[in-house]
Amino acid sequence: MIGADTTACNEMDVARRLIGGSRLKLSAVGGGRNSRVYRVETPNGVFALKRYPAREDDQRDRLGVETRALTWMARHGLDVVPRAMAVDAAANCVLLNWVEGSPVSVVGAADIDQAIEFLGALEKLRRTSSLPDAQLASEACLSGAEIERQIKARLADLSALDDEPALRSFLRDDFTHALEARLSRAREAFSLAGNSFDAELAAEQRSLVPSDFGFHNALRDATGRLTFLDFEYFGWDDPVKLTCDTLLHPGTPIPQELQPRFRMAAEKLYGGDPEFAARLDAFYPLFGLRWALILLNEFHPRGWQRRVAAGAADDWPKAKAWQLHAARAMLMNGGD
Repeated sequence: MIGADTTACNEMDVARRLIGGSRLKLSAVGGGRNSRVYRVETPNGVFALKRYPAREDDQRDRLGVETRALTWMARHGLDVVPRAMAVDAAANCVLLNWVEGSPVSVVGAADIDQAIEFLGALEKLRRTSSLPDAQLASEACLSGAEIERQIKARLADLSALDDEPALRSFLRDDFTHALEARLSRAREAFSLAGNSFDAELAAEQRSLVPSDFGFHNALRDATGRLTFLDFEYFGWDDPVKLTCDTLLHPGTPIPQELQPRFRMAAEKLYGGDPEFAARLDAFYPLFGLRWALILLNEFHPRGWQRRVAAGAADDWPKAKAWQLHAARAMLMNGGD
């Protein structure tokens, strides 16, 4: 990989620097809710240029985390992820190989099996090959107390927003009661098992996980083979969080009838930890609460500005109304 000492921010200029030529065609193809992705066509092939949010808006080193993770996986032969070809750190961009495929619209059994195979490869690697500069995954949850802290911090931020009566009513009348009940049940479950809700998970029980993992971050090629994308939050975490997030993620949800397939496969994969299944049972309803609040990020003016910068086209009131509806559904369906 290479770096460039430059402050230029035009994507065409960045692509030319990283590829080393001027004959190219650049077209926006979308990206995540915060990043932008461009297709770069050149005489020597097709690439993807990914631009991350400005560090003033997000202090996390998303570029560094993703490129280190992709380089590490490539070095160990994992070919179901993109390859990082070159980096322009000053412009906060990475050049990746182009991945042919279509977004996963409906998750099938074969997709779940491929996801588990990939996670299994990561689990094997984390036991045999250390990741240089490994860090905690973004918003890692290594204890029940940390899940509670994150939920309450998000709740406080949303509750402080002015001129949002529908949001305030939902948080006060529905969410707060669910939070109290679910926290009580989780604490009781830990107590009955003789474990501490507040204790941090031991290092040997953690896994290297692609946080924000799920089928919303995958492309399926013509043969049905998946490539998994977006490793900006990669790092050490409780695999229970990974499992819950994958089951709960609203982007490309796992059909209800296939959720037991993923859950049982995860319990087998991480079953070397005898407490994994019990933590999964206790924490799943709490992660449902956490996801309900994540869905309300659009209510934050800064969060909405990031969405617009990443290409969102909806009007803000419409987006907020839709996300509040989605949060209600998550609160209702993500508790068991």
